[in-house]
Amino acid sequence: MIKLNITLYRKYRPQNFNEIAGQEFVLRAIKNSLRENRLSHAYLFTGPRGVGKTTIARLIAKGVNCLNSEDVTDNPCGECENCREISQGISMDMIEIDAASNRGIDEIRELKEKINYQPVKGRKKIYIIDEVHMLTKEAFNALLKTLEEPPKNVIFILATTEPHKIPATIISRTQRFDFRRITNDEIIQRLRYILEQEEIAYEEEALSVIARCANGGMRDALSLLDQVISFSDDKVSFEQAIQVSGSLTDDLMIEFVRLLTQQQAQAALLQLQDLLLLGKEASRLIEEWLEFSRDLLVAKQTGDMIGRSEAFVEFAKEVEEAFLYRFMDALNQTQQEMRFTTKPTISLEVFTIKMAQPVVAVAQQAAPTNQEYVSQLEQQLQSLQQQMSQLLQGQGVVAPKKATSTPQAKASTYKPNIGEVYKVLDAATRKDLIFIRELWGDLLQMLSTTQRALLKASEPVAASPNGFVLKFDYEILCQRAQESVELHEDIARHCQTLAQYPGNFVSVTGEQWVQIRQDYLRDKKEKQEAEGVTHATEMEEQPTDEEEKNEVEQLVQNTIDLFGEEIVHISEETENN
Repeated sequence: MIKLNITLYRKYRPQNFNEIAGQEFVLRAIKNSLRENRLSHAYLFTGPRGVGKTTIARLIAKGVNCLNSEDVTDNPCGECENCREISQGISMDMIEIDAASNRGIDEIRELKEKINYQPVKGRKKIYIIDEVHMLTKEAFNALLKTLEEPPKNVIFILATTEPHKIPATIISRTQRFDFRRITNDEIIQRLRYILEQEEIAYEEEALSVIARCANGGMRDALSLLDQVISFSDDKVSFEQAIQVSGSLTDDLMIEFVRLLTQQQAQAALLQLQDLLLLGKEASRLIEEWLEFSRDLLVAKQTGDMIGRSEAFVEFAKEVEEAFLYRFMDALNQTQQEMRFTTKPTISLEVFTIKMAQPVVAVAQQAAPTNQEYVSQLEQQLQSLQQQMSQLLQGQGVVAPKKATSTPQAKASTYKPNIGEVYKVLDAATRKDLIFIRELWGDLLQMLSTTQRALLKASEPVAASPNGFVLKFDYEILCQRAQESVELHEDIARHCQTLAQYPGNFVSVTGEQWVQIRQDYLRDKKEKQEAEGVTHATEMEEQPTDEEEKNEVEQLVQNTIDLFGEEIVHISEETENN
């Protein structure tokens, strides 16, 4: 049995900036500030747990108070007395405060009394307040004035996992840095380095399992690795990583999903019971299946293994997209139901039976059987067609296509809303883009597991005061995100909550974004060259009839609501007429 004196996350806590995994943006900004001695009096570090907030705060303390440097440095020696004491957490000039247990106004008043004391050995006193969102309202108010005008010899570093709970008055007095989740590749690279240093053999598949379970947190990854090492004899194996982490293997998930596609409800229920008897939590099963189905969709489009097994790629070719969409929707619904039940296993059993039912049977159950109702719909269709032909003459609106027994083929490629993208670009600023990118990490944490899976391979690429453009690496996820009304509503609501930002977005793929940006710049240039007095006069002389316009728009919307967007087509001439 391998024995370690201290836990891995403590033993291998980074002692300089070069050892930090990920957080390139934060590191670059902090190191530049130290190198140029342009430090702020207060910082706010936000992000998930275990991504390096406290570690970087300690490195700032080292850089400020390193004795082997004539001035503030971005490369502390790590060997002088101050650096050693900071590493050990016993420095008199670095005070760490846990706001979860010291959250009252009395503790903040005591802090305010002590900050006027001069540093004992270093250049400045560093106050690190962890989980700062736990402070009471009165404590925040007491801290407010100190943050605004602190003594010259003091630097405050506030750290939190829930920035939305911090008053805006506090945030505005700090430099905010949003820490991102560490990628699986970066976690695996760090785990590989540690195991080589410890001279412990390992399997690459085991490291992938640990990285996925860590969910972007390096500390969680190292804690899990510690458990696997304690469980093993002389090697970190894939089987042991699965057992310790409680994860599901690709084979188990493939078998379960295949049983559902084959409509073998009884066999699927038996496998579910086996998983539950092994100690798998119901909520954890939902998350694993959601991530599994998301990876299947990506693999079907790209052929990428996404760190999975070869059997996974072969199964991705076998399973149908329609089933995966239905599977993810049902998982999301079950996840919501489980929040309000005391017996989550029953929800899982109902989910399993429902997914194992034939789709045709479900559709037949849901289909209307009242012939009178069907006749009414047909009459409404004819009426709307007549109104459309009479009312929309010259409006650029094409009448609804007559429905036939043969369904229309779904478009093979996603087509973004160019008009909405242009609206964003017309008012886009770099400031708004930086703002939404800084907000993005916190926003993702407020979404459901399904929604985070959809947005995993996306990033904002343009932003205006009213909305932003979201670029996706995969077309299938891009289309799914754009069509999800719930996702649009949740993002808008959370953006409003976090920063009073509308949060409207339009989705594009990476290839589409390159072309759209080029077209926009070309169109803008041509428009600027063509603009003149004549153009302005024509625009002013164009008659408008708001009532007719509203009537048209309402009629179009009623038609779309009744028969769907696939039947009603709006021509591009609408905007020009």
